[in-house]
Amino acid sequence: MSNRRKKRLTEEESMEVVNHNNGRIYPHQLEGNKLLNQIRVDVRPKTENQKKLVQAIRDNEIIIASGLPGTGKTFLACAEALKFVKSPETTYDKIMLVKSVTTLANEEIGFLKGTMEEKMEPFMDSFLDNFNKIIGEPLTTKLREQGYIQIKPIAYVRGRSIDRSIIIIDEAQNISLDNMRTLMTRIGDNSKLIILGDVKQKDIRNKKDSSLEVVLEKFKDRPRFGTVELRNAEDIVRNPIIKIIEDIFDEIEESKINGNGKKLLKD
Repeated sequence: MSNRRKKRLTEEESMEVVNHNNGRIYPHQLEGNKLLNQIRVDVRPKTENQKKLVQAIRDNEIIIASGLPGTGKTFLACAEALKFVKSPETTYDKIMLVKSVTTLANEEIGFLKGTMEEKMEPFMDSFLDNFNKIIGEPLTTKLREQGYIQIKPIAYVRGRSIDRSIIIIDEAQNISLDNMRTLMTRIGDNSKLIILGDVKQKDIRNKKDSSLEVVLEKFKDRPRFGTVELRNAEDIVRNPIIKIIEDIFDEIEESKINGNGKKLLKD
């Protein structure tokens, strides 16, 4: 969008302004400009690793982050995305939310009733809750209606070059390596890709196919890439009891892997 959006344009002037995509800014886009000016984001990182995540988002084109539940990784990513889209100097026109639909074969959701967005709604509620908390549900709804926030399943992203967008991929631990390659190569000009997940919470049918651990390792310390892990107890800002739950389940998983014959429950 043009840097002139801070200035109130008349309908006649708006028809003559050319935006970065070599198109025109039409009167209906003025409403979008006013909408963006309503965005107020008062979100700050609370822990050292959260600060690292925010800095990585600001400094890199592709960001890969894994963290325990309750570490605020998706919340912070959504907050930073809103700041970018609101900025008058932005190169980003929209926020695109992508999530793996692991309960359905091959990421397909076509047999569900309704439009594509209606089909995705049950899977995206947790994603959209972050925007509702940051800027409120009414403004979130308006941003979706104007196309500033879009939700897409993996199947609809394939084969596209996504320009001038902040793409946030959540639940990346449930994305196969082949699909992750497809998603990462969709990034176009003036775009930013944020990949989020938790390597400990894989729902993918074959857990060995999960890509998150692989891309975290392979892209670490590469130029234009940022990798962050939030696994410390102090990183959990939602409820400290989550760390206790995670530790117990880690013990259970380790017991299964070791095959040491110990019973999980005492007689």
